[in-house]
Amino acid sequence: MTSSASLIPVVSYARISADIRRDSHGVKDQHKANRETAARYGWTVVHEFTDNDRSAAKFSVVRDDFESMLTALRAGRLADGTRIEGVVILAEDRLARRPGDYERFVEAFTFRDDRVFADQRGPKDLYSEDVESMGLFGAVISKMEVRKMQRRMRRSHRARAEEGRPVGGPRPFGWKDDRLTLEPREAELLAQAVKDFLSGRSLHSIVMDWQERGVKTARGNDWSVRSLKVALSSPRICGWREIAGELVRGPDGAPVQGLWEPVASSEQWAAVRAIFEGRKGHFVGRDMKVGRAHPADYRDHTYLLSGILRCGRRLPDGTMCNTPLRCNGPKDAGHHTYTCLSRAEGGCGGVSRRGDLVDMFVSEAVLAKLEEASSSSGPQDTEWPKAGELKDVEEQLDELTRQWNARQITNDFFFKLVPGLEQTINRLRGEKNKHEASIAAKAAQQETSASEVRRRWYLPEEEGGFPISVKRTYIRSAVHAVIMYPAGKGNKKFDPDLLDPVWRN
Repeated sequence: MTSSASLIPVVSYARISADIRRDSHGVKDQHKANRETAARYGWTVVHEFTDNDRSAAKFSVVRDDFESMLTALRAGRLADGTRIEGVVILAEDRLARRPGDYERFVEAFTFRDDRVFADQRGPKDLYSEDVESMGLFGAVISKMEVRKMQRRMRRSHRARAEEGRPVGGPRPFGWKDDRLTLEPREAELLAQAVKDFLSGRSLHSIVMDWQERGVKTARGNDWSVRSLKVALSSPRICGWREIAGELVRGPDGAPVQGLWEPVASSEQWAAVRAIFEGRKGHFVGRDMKVGRAHPADYRDHTYLLSGILRCGRRLPDGTMCNTPLRCNGPKDAGHHTYTCLSRAEGGCGGVSRRGDLVDMFVSEAVLAKLEEASSSSGPQDTEWPKAGELKDVEEQLDELTRQWNARQITNDFFFKLVPGLEQTINRLRGEKNKHEASIAAKAAQQETSASEVRRRWYLPEEEGGFPISVKRTYIRSAVHAVIMYPAGKGNKKFDPDLLDPVWRN
């Protein structure tokens, strides 16, 4: 009987591209087969490298354990010092599907002499040029097969999309396993999330609410801002389909309506998408222009007027400071304070005001504006003024295409004119989406009456009050900024006249 000390130490590598069941059964089965292969040849598996749910064909996918295995092969030992003298795999397509990866593996493997290698069919001598060439040729063939399969899948997805049929895969949140019928509870949550977001509520606030209520994704995971953004921005919610960032359209140019039940209207979806596209999570600079993007861990503001208040102190050169005020948290005074940044930080340090009183004044001013607008508002014109222009350009393109198909115009003439027309159509469609988004966003806000806004403004969030993100949306829609002028030295009584809202028209 062979002693364990005389067995050759090898590592097992397993990979699967898609772990649909999320139970790692595929890679576990591969490792089991690899251990049996090793035992047949008097080897022992001392470590298992696993890349579960990782494609080997995509250049953008990094296989962490594959890279770790290459490092260990070059070193001749694992991170804990265990010696390794070979590799066992199920099949070569589990190891590599791109020639470059196969070459890197052989280079690391042959970095040291006298190593062993085997797949389920038997051992192979990777030091032999013929064996290496055959393996490399196999990787090339595998890459070609992958590309053929990807092309077939793309054609299949396109055909299904044009017929309005859903594709396979895990069910999306809001629908049952057939991907056509709505799951009532989830669909209601998703529809409400669309309305809340259009009303100004932040994704983070919705996610926190869902997590507190125990709402999970279709795969049973906790919701995140990223996953909710993906769900809301998907055209599936209104019954449409998107491929490579473009809506799937029929011969008439209109989006193909899917066979599944929608949870929102196309106008609501367009409004959601326009908000995402329009803001892209950027900060607003002093000149009120869109600045740098929010960091990945950006969250809701803690205080109501952060970034909205501006310093109104006059500088020695006669210009206004205009620095966004910082909010300092409550200390001994028991309330927060809005303060201009110091000179070293780019401000003047000359303005500071009690935060709770400023919040109260600005809140009342905005609520009064909402009530005034509510009492004087009349029917709004929802007609997009450039609808006729878009129709004309689309008809020009249709007529040009008809003449080209009938061979009444040359290829050179046709392909010179088409790009310009298509560019104009795309621009006008973008403007139309923004217009519809603006109408939908206003309609979402108008669903809540001014008196209801006032009632919920001061309620705690757990009692139905507005999250701070919704309040900030109402304030942002009413004012460009609020200028805070200096009150002078010493403790003075709060003077609301030193706050100057810059109202939007």
